[in-house]
Amino acid sequence: MKTPDSLTRRAFIEKAATLSAIGFAAPRLVSGAASPAPSAPATAPNSRIHVGLIGCGGMGRGNLNECAKHPDVVVTAACDVWPARRNAVREQFKDTCKVYADFREMLQQPDLDGVIIATPPHWHTLMAVAACEAGKDIYVQKPMTLHLGESLAMRNAVKKHHRISQIGTQIHAGENYRRVVEYIRAGNLGQIGTVRTFNVMNQAPQGVGNQPGGDPPPGLDWNLWCGPAPYRKFHPALAADAYYHSSWMDYSGGWTPGMAPHIIDLPVWALDLGYPLVTSSAGGRYILRDDGDAYDHHEVLWQYPGLTMTWMSSLTNSYGFDLHGEPVPRRRLGIYFHGSRGTLFADYGMFKIVAEGDRMAGKEPPPKSIPPSPGHEREWLDCIRSRQQPSCSVFYHVKVDVPIVLSLLSLKLGRSIRFDPKKEAIVGDREAAKLAIPKYRSPWKFPRKYL
Repeated sequence: MKTPDSLTRRAFIEKAATLSAIGFAAPRLVSGAASPAPSAPATAPNSRIHVGLIGCGGMGRGNLNECAKHPDVVVTAACDVWPARRNAVREQFKDTCKVYADFREMLQQPDLDGVIIATPPHWHTLMAVAACEAGKDIYVQKPMTLHLGESLAMRNAVKKHHRISQIGTQIHAGENYRRVVEYIRAGNLGQIGTVRTFNVMNQAPQGVGNQPGGDPPPGLDWNLWCGPAPYRKFHPALAADAYYHSSWMDYSGGWTPGMAPHIIDLPVWALDLGYPLVTSSAGGRYILRDDGDAYDHHEVLWQYPGLTMTWMSSLTNSYGFDLHGEPVPRRRLGIYFHGSRGTLFADYGMFKIVAEGDRMAGKEPPPKSIPPSPGHEREWLDCIRSRQQPSCSVFYHVKVDVPIVLSLLSLKLGRSIRFDPKKEAIVGDREAAKLAIPKYRSPWKFPRKYL
């Protein structure tokens, strides 16, 4: 589906190569409030929605298959720097799918309505912005971004180019989260003063292991894989999948961006949280002795108007509190809402209420009011047709993403970060404000025009 926003291939590549880098000491990020529904494209969507995939690993293939199972969808493009991965998608959809090694070329394919971006996180912003500029709607796997400047630039690019966006927090589509949101909003717990969230597992002591680096597999463009992040020697674990690359900071930000988007999504949704006023973060790499460099423990405290929210991540102990279950090492997660009349704790599939004595007497569970989801990917597809933003568009998810990226910045600097929600700017800390906008490896340039 060609749109007025489409660029010629040559013009697009020239534009991508000449975006100017950020170069001032304490940038102020321009606010872009929640956008109204994008206007309809110049031409109606194809009778079938043409979908492409950038990043043909396991998660991306899963998202693509969820789209492709619907009769009104056809897979027309797949891109990966690793030939074996992109060719596997072509083999699955060989009658319709073209393959590419470079996402910039794929985005010039005219019969392409929407793209799934499922690369490692360090690529998300540049690819999402480029897709918006090429007139494509986007489904971006979590984490949305790794830096504050990226969070706002992606949001603003979607707004400017009137694109449909969905961030891949599939748990948001589940029934359990809907019931928790209804319960919290009914007020049965009283006033919520604290929310606690966690994700734990036990990789100790070997972590993702130790193995020599070396030459990449034949055909793998490792320089393009590293892209805007610092270049490092090929490592087979780093290239394997999201579980493994979460052990390297430059390409993933660690396990907090990997899991917190799913988990803090619930309190952000239920309590209609905006941005945190203060973010305080601590942790480090204490126990693991593998080839990675990311923290193995991370503790965060976010201060919002009227309440605080915490996050705990451990890679060396998997105790899960009330949600522990069988006492064996495994990944566990949870969310606690502490109210003046009781506590609600939940994970992806269940929730339980613990009253404060008799303070919840007579409080009945609220009726179901949030309709079921058609599926996270199906919702995106429906919105490509309707031109209404889905539930986890960048305009909603930026409220999930910004606390996470601020926690990484706080951890890096070793101090609290203060944030002005109205200005969408770090305040009182010029160094933090400067570092909030990443410096990409040449020749890639941060898309400054969207701040």
